[in-house]
Amino acid sequence: MSSACWKLNAEDASEALRLLKRARLVLIPTHQNVDADGLASPLAIMHALAQQGIEVVPLISDGQLPHNLRFLPGVSRVVVYGQDELPDFDLLCLVDCSDRRRLGAFYTDDPGRVNGRYPIVNIDHHVTNDNYGVINIVEPNAASASELVADILAMWGTELTADIAQCLLAGIYGDTLGLRTESTTSRTMRTAADLVDAGANPVPIVDALFRVKPRSSVCLWEHALRSVQWTGSLIWTELTERTFTDCHASRSEAEGMVNFLVGTEGSRAAAILYANEGGWRVSLRSLPSDVDVAAIASEFGGGGHPRAAGCEIEGGEAEKQAFLGRVAELAAGGGDAVQGSGRS
Repeated sequence: MSSACWKLNAEDASEALRLLKRARLVLIPTHQNVDADGLASPLAIMHALAQQGIEVVPLISDGQLPHNLRFLPGVSRVVVYGQDELPDFDLLCLVDCSDRRRLGAFYTDDPGRVNGRYPIVNIDHHVTNDNYGVINIVEPNAASASELVADILAMWGTELTADIAQCLLAGIYGDTLGLRTESTTSRTMRTAADLVDAGANPVPIVDALFRVKPRSSVCLWEHALRSVQWTGSLIWTELTERTFTDCHASRSEAEGMVNFLVGTEGSRAAAILYANEGGWRVSLRSLPSDVDVAAIASEFGGGGHPRAAGCEIEGGEAEKQAFLGRVAELAAGGGDAVQGSGRS
């Protein structure tokens, strides 16, 4: 079946709305290092549920609201964990979050928040999602969470306002790099066209996500590109806390760099390693259809999509080099070595 032919489960969507309506306050924590889709889809849900009198608060889980996402309608209502007071919520809705451990400090400070203390509505498009919610709307063939949310909102009878359309189009553009990735289908393009008809304007989205950048980003990219190395056909670079500090840059400013590296001739995969106290957080990308970085990441406890995934590694220089060598080995073999052996 074509990936453009996925169909939303109407019963799950209706049950999700019934549960949301019973909540006093719905909290939507974003995944760490939030991107356009990860914030725009919760904002779209916030706007939509406000039409039904349901209070929703999106939460930046790791204390960093990316500068380039401040154009999104309703962003002033977003709460930042560690800076703002945490609302008194009684239900969680996780959107675009394949793994509850990806909720940054919101998770690490109190894992019980997402391990049964509150019911969870789980809306996602990652193939590695383990259906952790009491209600799970997971569609890996959707190009973005926002594409999936667009269908959910239609099923909920939402009036598609210009603000909602702008949020959803931003999420779709963010995850498809402007309708350019392999995951983009005819359905994705039709959804985007419908959103433009509803009042979404692609220009500020393209400017914020792909054109306009702060000077700190240029500094960060300069340091990263000077540090580019190869391990086999894996092209990679590393960013340290010192680099971010020296450039006065946030982590979100480096997120597009791995997409740039993966287009280098001769590479079968690309990685950016973000150093932290215990090791590294890793972003992985691939272009060849036979290199499944979600499968590769799963060997290290991570996950994601076949062309975009991530994981974390602990240890020092020896562990880093072993990781790079293993990723290069798996990428050279098309990732087949990890099929069925990794954890999703």
